[in-house]
Amino acid sequence: MTETVINSKSRQTAALLETTYQNVHAACNVILDLMPRVKDAELKSDLTVALSVFDAFASRAAKLLAEEGVKPTTESMMSRMTAKWGTAMQAMKDSSAAGLVEILLQGTNDGISEMLHVLREAENTGVSEDALRLARDLCAYEEKAVSEWKDKYLR
Repeated sequence: MTETVINSKSRQTAALLETTYQNVHAACNVILDLMPRVKDAELKSDLTVALSVFDAFASRAAKLLAEEGVKPTTESMMSRMTAKWGTAMQAMKDSSAAGLVEILLQGTNDGISEMLHVLREAENTGVSEDALRLARDLCAYEEKAVSEWKDKYLR
């Protein structure tokens, strides 16, 4: 029975880490898809910083997943191409700094909602503190980024 509880906790930890990894991977992809369209130097700089931060979150998630004996998965090629196409279509409608930030805000807010939902489910289930801390840190960063991007680009 104890082994079953440990395995369940490990699976729950891995699930939280996998969601975290997928979230930051998706954020990196959107930023990379938008970068060639960004003309505003300040926005380009902000996105470069965000990309670096998201990459660091992905590395932390991958390391913790490896400790759980799990290899992080990436989205399918079809899913990736669909997301890339959707981002491109939205950016064609409005490629101004404000328009591109709207795309980022939409994706980031979706990511925050998903992470908060998964976090609520994971808390008090024995999920590792490292995994919970990483997910909370990611939510905090994304919420801060949303606030800063709104203040800077959507005046």
